[in-house]
Amino acid sequence: MGKNIVQKILDDHIVTGTAQAGQEAGIKIDQTLTQDATGTMAYLQFEALGFKRVKTEVSVSYVDHNTIQEGFENGDDHKYLQTVAAKYGILFSKPGNGICHQVHLERFGVPGKTLLGSDSHTPTGGGIGMLAIGAGGLDVAVAMGGGPFFLTYPKVIKVELQGVLRPWVAAKDVILALLEILSTKGNVGCVVEYGGKGVESLSVPERATITNMGAELGVTTSVFPSDEKTRVFMEAQGRAKSYRELKADADAEYDRVIKIDLSTLEPRAACPHSPGNIKKLSELKGIKVDQVLIGSCTNASYRDIMLVAKLLKGKKVAENLTLGVACGSRQVLQMVSANGGLAHIIASGARILESACGFCIGNSVAPGTDAVSVRTSNRNFFGRSGTTSAQVYLASPEVAVAAALSGEMADPVEYFKNFDYPVIEQPSQFTIDDSMILPPSEKPDQVDIFRGPNIGDPPVNIALPELLKGEVTVKVGDKITTDHIMPAGNRLKYRSNIPKYAEYVFEREAPDFSSRALQNKNSGLYNFIIAGDSYGQGSSREHAAICPMYLGVKMVVACSMERIHRANLVNFGIIPAVFESREDYEALQKGDLLEISDIRKCIADGNAVTIKRESDGATFNLRVELTEREKELVLAGGLINATKGA
Repeated sequence: MGKNIVQKILDDHIVTGTAQAGQEAGIKIDQTLTQDATGTMAYLQFEALGFKRVKTEVSVSYVDHNTIQEGFENGDDHKYLQTVAAKYGILFSKPGNGICHQVHLERFGVPGKTLLGSDSHTPTGGGIGMLAIGAGGLDVAVAMGGGPFFLTYPKVIKVELQGVLRPWVAAKDVILALLEILSTKGNVGCVVEYGGKGVESLSVPERATITNMGAELGVTTSVFPSDEKTRVFMEAQGRAKSYRELKADADAEYDRVIKIDLSTLEPRAACPHSPGNIKKLSELKGIKVDQVLIGSCTNASYRDIMLVAKLLKGKKVAENLTLGVACGSRQVLQMVSANGGLAHIIASGARILESACGFCIGNSVAPGTDAVSVRTSNRNFFGRSGTTSAQVYLASPEVAVAAALSGEMADPVEYFKNFDYPVIEQPSQFTIDDSMILPPSEKPDQVDIFRGPNIGDPPVNIALPELLKGEVTVKVGDKITTDHIMPAGNRLKYRSNIPKYAEYVFEREAPDFSSRALQNKNSGLYNFIIAGDSYGQGSSREHAAICPMYLGVKMVVACSMERIHRANLVNFGIIPAVFESREDYEALQKGDLLEISDIRKCIADGNAVTIKRESDGATFNLRVELTEREKELVLAGGLINATKGA
């Protein structure tokens, strides 16, 4: 039996475990990336683990999130990141060089290689044929030190693309259509592999848009074949020697096959407040729009921005609307500036935003009260934009420009019916200037690592006790994202200061959580988090585990849990438990005092875990499904404790 692309890459990288769906396997990681919002803690953990040098083929530290430097914190973090990179053998991409996923695709992505990134949109690399996976910073730190990355060997879903996209229908509409089919939950332990004749019509940037937003499906990652389109892209980036063809065998098998005819797709948008809340533009037209923002790691390639420039040429944005445009990388910005495209964008009345994450993570350009914002980014979780009353829609650049010009939601097929669809040819040679990617020092022993007053050590956890007694400190509903747990925006500057950042855990969901949890911890009680389905969606931010751990959380009990967040809980010694029934979730309430008398033995033996409620003696059975490796981590109080004790 032949192999699919996922199996080919995984099997070539397995160092421990079994190549069987559902079983744990450890794989060798070829490349890593971090961004500044997660990278500071990742490198602090790298140091805490005692590593002396990075052992990957390529590791890059990007600065793209915390570029709004209000106060000293972000500037200090960036200086720490630069000095740590110089000392330990890491490339450092300076602020202004661009968004990590866009830059990595352009300058470092290699078909058939594994990439682990401390950002959930690392699967962008699948657009160039990489097996690119998002993870918590601690997992990335271990991989940089030469350790394996552990994952559940996945089921593989083939998405067979047929036909060709019609004018005004975009790659963004492909992934939105798939989100309609698969939704944002229930896909843990799966990888999406794209195939079929339709793949040949999609450029690498278009493929990267699809794999980038595949993160919203909750799958481990997504991957495209590496073919002639890949070769041409890499050659234009001056990296032809890194190209290799990669395709599935003719007799490869899949766990599920989904067919999408590109020629029949219509423009779509993800409506508030979930990337999975999909509607066709024909259902949304006429909604007044206050803000349009084009950019992010999803839709800010050269192709995307030049398309926007050509559509805006000679036109003005609607009077009562603000348009912002951010190129995904300095390469894109340089090229669009040099060929005159930027002038058309500026002349239209658009604001030119920094080549950074910016509005996507809610640290700038927040919409007004009750405003409708159309964005080409990948997430529209409640409050993520920085304004809780805003209504954020996610759509293609084509839809975004139609909204910017008309002042309302408009189907681009209809709005631009009297215009020829712009053809954006890929340059035969991209502008290559890597001067803002700094190499590591040739004399690492002479590098002093800078540590500002906002930078602390990773918090220390304790080993799992035999008796767990504590309070349900918060009860939350379904689809709680890591944005709900740990807010982004201007709070991100505290990510290297855990005691400070921990003050904002569940800031919007339960403003009293942090003070209440800390009070319990100081009085000898632990804290339990009770949650519904699909807990931990979204970002890879491990702070959604670190900060609760710091506050004394020892167990999260949910109806179901997403992959990256579950792994982060284990890494920091928090037990990821699952209810046996929805009724048990409904029965437990905030303030309930709970007790588990033999938790260490239950975990070690793999037995069922039973919680007893103090008020009435009611018991609730939980599933705690851990591999032998994960049991060791939980019992030790997390990966750092387990590693130091080894």
